[in-house]
Amino acid sequence: MTKKALKIRDKTIFDGIFVKYILKFIYSIWFKLSGWKTTGSAPDGAGITIAAPHTSNWDIIYALGAAILLDVKIYFSIKDSWCKVPVIGRIMLWLGAIPISRSSKGQGQVELIREFVETHKNKRIFFLFTPEGTRGEVDRWKTGFYHIAEECNLPIFLAKVDYRTKVSGVFHSFKLTGSKEGDISAIQESYKSVYGRFPELQYPAYSGPLPEITQPEMLVMMAMHSLKGMATQAEIAARAKFDEVSAEMLDFLVEKGILEKIEEGKKAINYKLTSAGNGFLLHLSPTLA
Repeated sequence: MTKKALKIRDKTIFDGIFVKYILKFIYSIWFKLSGWKTTGSAPDGAGITIAAPHTSNWDIIYALGAAILLDVKIYFSIKDSWCKVPVIGRIMLWLGAIPISRSSKGQGQVELIREFVETHKNKRIFFLFTPEGTRGEVDRWKTGFYHIAEECNLPIFLAKVDYRTKVSGVFHSFKLTGSKEGDISAIQESYKSVYGRFPELQYPAYSGPLPEITQPEMLVMMAMHSLKGMATQAEIAARAKFDEVSAEMLDFLVEKGILEKIEEGKKAINYKLTSAGNGFLLHLSPTLA
């Protein structure tokens, strides 16, 4: 007799008004007393959400808190065997587990999420994945989340639990460009400034906090992103809608590793947004679409 396939629960802990508001009250008090805060807002609609770095079980506690405080519904992938355990399985599904059969080689995972999203795409629902795949030390990300976003035509929501700044939540809605290598590189660069509970375990390695920049410097970065390549000082000023951009400002951004200065002879000077600068930019804007 064939066992009935496990399904994603339509109603979870996030739909129970009593439980939801009790937890919201508890988290609001806890975050206030402990100094934690959310990113302030969350994208609308459905999205494939990655949470990194993942070095502790505490990460999900703070992520759950941000979701509840921002009225976001979370689903997370888990091996289907966990959802078949009596009592524990029901609890996992109630919490928003997506039961995945590893024998399906990922195809079932895509189909499962795609079918579910079709009836929930206009709701604020985040399908959560941890690209490191474990709390231990790794040297690469699992990129299944990218393929799922691609197949389901969904953005990738970048979420963090930063133990240095005590901020939890989504900081950017990433639109896929069609270049997997370029997209993954930019996303990983953005996580180098996020401080995990155990930073020595995180991948990519923690490189330090984001540099402090002014509003005009941010606009220059936005202009460089839209130019999608090298640009002269005059071209940057025109795209940023400034009368001029000072060489001192550009040199400052070069010093911070945000721009790369490319000199071709004595007069021809171009600038390019670095991969680190591109990753930094993801923290400055909710979306770059």
